[in-house]
Amino acid sequence: MRNVIVLSLLLLLNIHHVISAHKGVTASLSAKWSMTPFLLETSEFIGEDGNEKFWQFVDTVKELTVYKQGESVRSYYNLVLKKAGQFLTDLQVNLLKFALALRSYSPAVQASQQIASDEPPPEACPAFVSIHGQRSCSTKDIKKLLKAAAGRPKPYLHKNDHTYPGVNKTDVPVVILYAEIGTKKFTSFHKVLSEKAGEGTLVYVLRHFVAVPKPQKMLLSGYGVELAIKSTEYKAVDDTKVKESGANAEEDNNDEVQGFVFGKLKKSHPELQEQLVELRKHLLESTNDMVPLKVWEMQDLSFQAAARIMSVPKFDALKLMRDLSQNFPSKARSLTRVAVKQEMRKEIEENQKHLGESIGVHAGDGELFINGLHIDLDIHNPFSILDILRGEARVLEGLHNLGIKGEHQGKLLRLPVNAVDDSYALDIRHPAIMWINDVENDLVYRSWPTGVQELLRATFPGVIRQIRRNLFNLVLFLDPVREESVELVKLAELFYKHKIPLRIGFVFVVNTKDEIDGSSDAGVGFFRLLNYIADEYDSSQALMSIVSMYNKVDAGETLSVDAISAYLKRKFPKANAERILGVESEYDDKRKDGALFYKNSGLGALPLALFNGVPLSPDEMDPDELETIILQRIMDTTTTFQRAVFMGQLTEGSNVVDYLMEQANVVPRMNPLILSTDRKYLDFTAKPVVDDWEDTTMFSYFDSRDKTAVMAKRMKYFTNTDEDGMSAVTVWIAGDFETVSGRKLLLGALKRVKASPGVRVGVIDNPSGKPSEDNTVLYRAIWASLLTQKNKAAAEFVQKLLREESIQLLQKGTKMKDLLMQGMDRDAFEKKFNTLEVDFIRSQQLFCRDVLKLSPGQQAVISNGRILGPFEEQEEFTVEDFQLLEKITLSGSAENVKAKVKLMGMKAKHASDLVMKVDALLTAAPKGEVRRDVHFAKDSHSVLRLSPRENEVFYDVVAIVDPLTREAQKMSPLLIVLSQVVNVRLQVFMNCRAKLSEMPLKSFYRFVLESDVNFLANDTVSPGPVARFMELPESPLLTLIMITPESWMVQAVRSPHDLDNIHLQEVSGVVEAEYELEHLLLEGHCFDLSTGQPPRGLQFTLGMSRDPLMYDTIVMANLGYFQLKANPGAWILKLRKGRSEEIYQVLTHDGTDSPADAGDVLVVLNSFHSKIIKVRVQKKAEKMNEDLLSENSESKGIWDSIASITGGGSKKEDGEREKEDVLNIFSVASGHLYERFLRIMMLSVLRHTKTPVKFWFLKNYLSPSFKETIAHMAEKYGFQYELVQYKWPRWLHQQTEKQRVIWGYKILFLDVLFPLAVDKIIFVDADQIVRADLKDLRDFDLEGAPYGYTPFCDSRREMEGYRFWKSGYWASHLGHRKYHISALYVVDLKKFRKIAAGDRLRGQYQALSQDPNSLSNLDQDLPNNMIHQVVIKSLPQEWMWCETWCDDASKVSAKTIDLCNNPKTKEPKLTAAARIVPEWVEYDNEIKQLLGQVQEQQDTATQKHTPSPSQHEKVEDRRDEL
Repeated sequence: MRNVIVLSLLLLLNIHHVISAHKGVTASLSAKWSMTPFLLETSEFIGEDGNEKFWQFVDTVKELTVYKQGESVRSYYNLVLKKAGQFLTDLQVNLLKFALALRSYSPAVQASQQIASDEPPPEACPAFVSIHGQRSCSTKDIKKLLKAAAGRPKPYLHKNDHTYPGVNKTDVPVVILYAEIGTKKFTSFHKVLSEKAGEGTLVYVLRHFVAVPKPQKMLLSGYGVELAIKSTEYKAVDDTKVKESGANAEEDNNDEVQGFVFGKLKKSHPELQEQLVELRKHLLESTNDMVPLKVWEMQDLSFQAAARIMSVPKFDALKLMRDLSQNFPSKARSLTRVAVKQEMRKEIEENQKHLGESIGVHAGDGELFINGLHIDLDIHNPFSILDILRGEARVLEGLHNLGIKGEHQGKLLRLPVNAVDDSYALDIRHPAIMWINDVENDLVYRSWPTGVQELLRATFPGVIRQIRRNLFNLVLFLDPVREESVELVKLAELFYKHKIPLRIGFVFVVNTKDEIDGSSDAGVGFFRLLNYIADEYDSSQALMSIVSMYNKVDAGETLSVDAISAYLKRKFPKANAERILGVESEYDDKRKDGALFYKNSGLGALPLALFNGVPLSPDEMDPDELETIILQRIMDTTTTFQRAVFMGQLTEGSNVVDYLMEQANVVPRMNPLILSTDRKYLDFTAKPVVDDWEDTTMFSYFDSRDKTAVMAKRMKYFTNTDEDGMSAVTVWIAGDFETVSGRKLLLGALKRVKASPGVRVGVIDNPSGKPSEDNTVLYRAIWASLLTQKNKAAAEFVQKLLREESIQLLQKGTKMKDLLMQGMDRDAFEKKFNTLEVDFIRSQQLFCRDVLKLSPGQQAVISNGRILGPFEEQEEFTVEDFQLLEKITLSGSAENVKAKVKLMGMKAKHASDLVMKVDALLTAAPKGEVRRDVHFAKDSHSVLRLSPRENEVFYDVVAIVDPLTREAQKMSPLLIVLSQVVNVRLQVFMNCRAKLSEMPLKSFYRFVLESDVNFLANDTVSPGPVARFMELPESPLLTLIMITPESWMVQAVRSPHDLDNIHLQEVSGVVEAEYELEHLLLEGHCFDLSTGQPPRGLQFTLGMSRDPLMYDTIVMANLGYFQLKANPGAWILKLRKGRSEEIYQVLTHDGTDSPADAGDVLVVLNSFHSKIIKVRVQKKAEKMNEDLLSENSESKGIWDSIASITGGGSKKEDGEREKEDVLNIFSVASGHLYERFLRIMMLSVLRHTKTPVKFWFLKNYLSPSFKETIAHMAEKYGFQYELVQYKWPRWLHQQTEKQRVIWGYKILFLDVLFPLAVDKIIFVDADQIVRADLKDLRDFDLEGAPYGYTPFCDSRREMEGYRFWKSGYWASHLGHRKYHISALYVVDLKKFRKIAAGDRLRGQYQALSQDPNSLSNLDQDLPNNMIHQVVIKSLPQEWMWCETWCDDASKVSAKTIDLCNNPKTKEPKLTAAARIVPEWVEYDNEIKQLLGQVQEQQDTATQKHTPSPSQHEKVEDRRDEL
């Protein structure tokens, strides 16, 4: 039956036998570098899981490449995955496939390759070593090169270099091997080097190096391609015919058009092939209905799309959403017929209300959440999403392995893990602090208001509020005898005298020996005298006395005993000096308290200051700086207090000091080891096959994770459970308990357990020597008691055992059984103690060595998996430290984890283990942003839900999206790929907008992304991911736009077609566009340290060590921003030779790959992510008053542009480079028509001047054909040219329409596009014809204005109604000034930079462009809008004549003629050009002739060079591309 229908349809159509090729557009993007082998990319992927794994993988695949010869490409790829699978879980293997499809690690491999080529490699070397700068291809030379290596400087190693895990020594030579993993040559080098590194005679570093890279280009993915529909109000298409490439689109045979599946029909009716092609075409054309919709038809489109998506089976829903959003212009009409259910509308509205209130998402917004993490698709791209998936995988698999499934997973993930605090505070409620004043109670402050509400009262900025509360507390720890104390005390007095609302306290740290008295020690004398004054008078009097005492001390001297007694005699003649200062002094109490408080606090060296308990850093303690710092702290803290008052946390009844000291960051003591932000954690998530530690050999083969898991399983504990029977904090003590320090450490821990419920302690032995019966006696006794005794008895026995008197008894020969206590099970203990083998202790020692990185005998403490140690020889870890550690562990996340685990209802021991393991897992995970809990009010009609596969790790993905938005175009393919790569629980909410008044999408879109590497039927790799637009309507005019990650600079490299104006009606076959990732950007921000301002006009250069000057740039004043073009590799950033380097020097830099104080700034680009650095510079001392941009000191035109592509004109050496008399002409063009105009404009400029000309073109939008032919033009007509490019900075408001972007480039980046040596630049529109010498315009006096424009003509009367600047906003804004046209302008770049015109224009643009209705002619409206801030000099009218606005009489004197659009007649440009400018046709023909000759030369050249390759060569070629 079905066949009959098809046949009758074919007959109905009465089809003629014409086969027409599919029409469509394809776009691809290749990397600039060669294909990198999958094996090397895989090694980089595995290397991210740690160095240990990387080298294990390298050992496994030592000679894998031999399989390349015999296997097909696909099976070799599978072999690589299989080898990787030994080190990765299934989920990670899927992520690896995704990473290989994305080529995510290719830049890392290429960076090594680039560093190798900079070495450079010796001739014909498959692999080589570089030893301190000397290279060799043979393993035999290693010995010889090592001998003299010490005399040569060490090479600089990068953060991500692969260093062989040998013995860490610093004084041995560094050997860098450049080789390709998996090759024979690599193996021979690796064998020698890994042995030597293991012995510790050298450091072995491996960098990837492929001796003969494959010539194939590698196609990239992870970007979007848009075909936007252009307005055809003015015809702007070139009529020159294009030479078609013979390519035909690969047919997508499975495609279904209006219910017909053509793949199946062609199989069942091979005889109807031709007619079926025609039928398909007919059906396509009938569906691609591009007739504009009426406004009432558009209103509901978004809901209608959602209804369509929700009505299909859920596995097809995402594909349908992709199809509708990405091909919307041709699908719109079919959607208008869809009915929308009322329930769905209602549910969407309810959900929108709920989402608006809970997470601030509104109708039409697009948001994506992965496990609650917000993924902003404006910032994130597939590469960063892959990183997020990998980071999450570690946590998810960890939780999964620990047996946490389903709902519990999400709950634990969303626990707030308190980020590590940088500013811990010490509790200042301590009796040892001598407070000099008390803001709340002293009479001096009695006139101040006391209410904390006063904090909310408005004041002038910078005013410190005087409130009678101890809001701000300063404690100074001083040794009164040291000279640094003098200035600090004077500063305290200054604060006090000026009534700053600051409570000031002192802690004097003086000698604590009892027998010392004030007559022999000035510090003690000082303390006693101070106590006397404070007792007899008051503490503020005491402060005054200290100051006057210090005033008597000469500079450079310190306080002496004599000075103190003299002061006492003079000021208090009646007092008994002996009674105050002598041995029997009554004023000596609390003398030791200060020193004890200081010792227990764990603070660093004196003098010290605490502001509200937070210690100031040593560099803030400089008295000159301190005053400003304290005042600044008061201002900063005020805002915190204001928030607390506003939120009701701090009320009138609160004691402010208590409130401060109850914050989470307050600790009983400071121990940098515990509080440091750099923390290491154990990984408890492995599941070893056996949990045996008696068999040491077996144990030694486990990797770190397995060893840890065995330890956790076999560990026994001293416990003190809380009321839930659980322990939230698990501490492991590792050490040698035959030593005093080891016993002391364990004793401290046990004391803490006794005092604190909810803590348990496990003990690990790490003997100083090889474990034997003799050196493990105590540990075996401890272990035997843990195995055989009740908890309390075991703890008491071990505490007794660890005391020194017990040890002495044992040494004297007392038997262990004689030390046993009442209530212990003696027989069980003795039996166990006498039969314990030491094998398991050997395993423990291995664990200490391999996992904790301890040497035998060293100590460490582990708290919920966090490793502290190894401890230094003298380092003490006291009971107070255990208390602090417990507090930090609990407040991190242990408390929260415990609460969740408690709800799971399991046995206490298991629960405590789980808390430890989960806590370690969550706190070790890098701290991202807050995880949101996104859920919907209702989800039956408006939420698409896909359930995850059972019993596997799953990602919780929530998408909120309007199906007809750019977000949907991007998100739908991303979600499809995500669900192929990982197991997802997916919810997609249709966040529709109601009452649309215009088409929601005006473009076709493809997002290029694949979940795995694709192979062709014959097992070779497919050419790579491509954006394919196949079912396009033929009527509209389209422009192709590449939407790539932020730091990519791409350019079209091959396409005969005009990609700016694609009209499928005029094309047969497929329009192929080939792009190349030309550069990865290095972006940065630069500031002058002394002024804090960006150094405008400062220039940086970027290069390699062999070629230091490859790219350059200028720093902008906006944010100190600069950008440099680069590619994967190691780059050196320098200040440009000349004025930049003479005046400035680089001081520090962040985000780079060299130490912050290194002079050379080294930056390694090794991923597709953005690289943003910060550089701080300073003027050299002798150049403080010089200005980079000043006229007088400008050296000769030093700009020797290195990226230049210069035609004609000889390059002179720097020395003799005079300011040449050159006309610099700048222009932008996009699309073949405007490029045709551009060539004619150039010719007209050259015809009218004798001065040498240099053209500057914006490279970003030029077609490949223009870039190919410009060199021939330059040769023929003798001009120079340079292609400049600049990537629109990410912080500047983005334009989405291509035309507006090009307008932006005309005006927004004039200060950074051109070298500083270019003084004046003339912008000439592409569609202009010049009839005069532009030298006159260049030399025109601008009278101090930065640029000159021509005003619009007023002489053509009949156009009056179209002159928009004569009324409304423009009339009032301009006043008596003219509105200027942007087709021709001259810029004095020196003046322009000097007054920061570029920065002002960008600032104004940023403000205005947020409103989509402003700046409708961006390039023209912006300078006219800024006319009051950046003055425009009006050029004489004859410089710009255009028929639309100027009358015919003035044409005679015109110096340039512009082909302005005519809003009245809408005449096409080409017709207008030939009609208005008679010489235009001559120019056009002349250039056509030149281009024809060029084409002929190329054709003959290609015919000579292309012998046809034999089939055999082709196959070989494809085989080796991995």
